[in-house]
Amino acid sequence: MNRLRRIVAAGVVAIVIGVGPKPATAQLAVFDPNNYAQNVLTAARSLQQINNQIVSLQNQAQMLINQARNLATLPFSSLLQLEQSILRTQQLLSQAQRIAYDIQQIDRAFSTTYASASSSSLSNQALFANAQTRWQNALVSMQDAMRTQATVVANLNTNHTQMSALVTASQGASGALQASQAGNQLLALASQQLADLTAVVAAQGRAQNLESAQHSAAQDQGREQLRRFLTQGAGYQPTTVQMFH
Repeated sequence: MNRLRRIVAAGVVAIVIGVGPKPATAQLAVFDPNNYAQNVLTAARSLQQINNQIVSLQNQAQMLINQARNLATLPFSSLLQLEQSILRTQQLLSQAQRIAYDIQQIDRAFSTTYASASSSSLSNQALFANAQTRWQNALVSMQDAMRTQATVVANLNTNHTQMSALVTASQGASGALQASQAGNQLLALASQQLADLTAVVAAQGRAQNLESAQHSAAQDQGREQLRRFLTQGAGYQPTTVQMFH
């Protein structure tokens, strides 16, 4: 009986030893799918944030580039040539001969040289001198008008060159500032051409007005001289003149 107990006890011990826990070095790794999915989502979100930051930096860099282009000045300027053209026209107008573009000078001339001959007590010699002066005024005014026209025509070549360069610069502008500067210079060119046209009209009008004034004064002087001749001829006494010996 005791022997049987010993055999059973030994068998139980053997079974316990056989099914007992194994050492830690022999344990198997456990795969958790939920934890793995969570880690993948976290990595994807981090990568998306990095991509968003990269796109934001690229947009900021492009914005700075655009700002630099918008602030870039136009490398071409026609203002100097336009100012020189206007200065030539202004100098030519200021060189008008005899009766220039001056109100006081005009009033003084029309109160003396172009005054009515019938209302003055000038001698015939003085009337002839005034007629000569009026003719010279009309002549030089025509010369001034032709000089102004020649100057404006000469400016056309310069204006054409400047306009072509400005249009090219405007079309190739890299930013808003360059386009605006090109547009402003085109407006300045148009203003200069308008100033030339005004100068031509003024010079031509001056010549026509002086010529018309000359004709009017000549007609008035002719009537006055005829009146004087008829008045003086009423008391004319014939005299004997010996022409041949």
